[in-house]
Amino acid sequence: MTTASPAPDDRPEPDRALVPGVVIDHSPASSRQYIGSPSIAALPGGMYVASHDFFGPGSTRDTTVVFASKDRGASWTRIAVIKGQWWSTLFFHRGALYLMGTSREYGETVIRRSDDRGFSWTSPVDSSSGLLLPGQRFHCAPVPVVEHNGRIWRAMEDAEGPGGWGEHFRAFMMSAPVDADLLRAESWTVSRPLGSDRSWLDGMFGGWLEGNAVVTPDGQIVDLLRVDTKPEAGFAALVHISEDGNAATFDPEADFIRFPGGAKKFTVRYDPRTQCYWSLTNWVPPRFDLGQPGRTRNTLALVASTNLRDWEVRAVVLHHPDVEHHGFQYVDWLFEGEDLIAVVRTAFDDGLGGAHNQHDANFMTFHRIENFRTLDGIPPDLGDD
Repeated sequence: MTTASPAPDDRPEPDRALVPGVVIDHSPASSRQYIGSPSIAALPGGMYVASHDFFGPGSTRDTTVVFASKDRGASWTRIAVIKGQWWSTLFFHRGALYLMGTSREYGETVIRRSDDRGFSWTSPVDSSSGLLLPGQRFHCAPVPVVEHNGRIWRAMEDAEGPGGWGEHFRAFMMSAPVDADLLRAESWTVSRPLGSDRSWLDGMFGGWLEGNAVVTPDGQIVDLLRVDTKPEAGFAALVHISEDGNAATFDPEADFIRFPGGAKKFTVRYDPRTQCYWSLTNWVPPRFDLGQPGRTRNTLALVASTNLRDWEVRAVVLHHPDVEHHGFQYVDWLFEGEDLIAVVRTAFDDGLGGAHNQHDANFMTFHRIENFRTLDGIPPDLGDD
């Protein structure tokens, strides 16, 4: 077991009053270290744990920081810094907290366990301690870990396909028995990686990535993936996973769906109470549709579906009229009673020159979306033209 202590922090203090939500962390644009991969877990007893990594030319592209809140998100304390962890999902399972992702940018697939609520973590040094998939280039994001039919499921990609960014991502699913030792590589089943084709969507398809493990209305596991498109916005892909977790299939004629904000990373979860699937996405309102959906991140919308294929925008949660330097992106979130709790990679004004651009975020923020099930309506200036 290794313990990572928070590093000294001599970064300049931002003007937090400008920023929506509760600021968990800040990294000024001048550092050239940008905040990525926000994730959140809620622990028994009411403590929240959140994490993010750093990307950009000033970063080492292999470090995740962990924070805790004991007052339902009103304040946060940094509790750990982990080298060798990136693009990672926090999740609580069978009495322990886990962090699963890659060892660095396009690194190996690793998982760590914490038995003290995120303060210290195991080290993935071999196949019995959390090094799950070695020797290749892997990719992922903070996406759901889902329990279904006695197994837990987590979507991933590798970057072993032909071509460059987007084209080289191949989708696959990892799964393990719910009572297995998740640090042992032998516990995990890995589906065969599934590549893509640039000719899909009449040539608009640029790649798929950052998939969500989701259970369909008829009880099947699918990998619901972000789809990079240009110039048209709003697609996702449904990759079907076999019951044993070994095979993945996709029909480009039937398995692309319209999904508001699908060109950016999203988290989808199912709510048994409403029998709906929900997400917080970077929907592109018509007036902001400039043919660059992957870079349009200034609107955060609550979207819902009853069948996983047909989605509607229920409400706008966050918005800024500037597209170039403002973004509310890569949202990870959880249900909590009548509310959603969310962590957001936020590009916003900070009194220090603001964000480098909308993509290169300078904040991680926490948000509570109260009574989300009752929200309904889009501001008139963001609706249809």
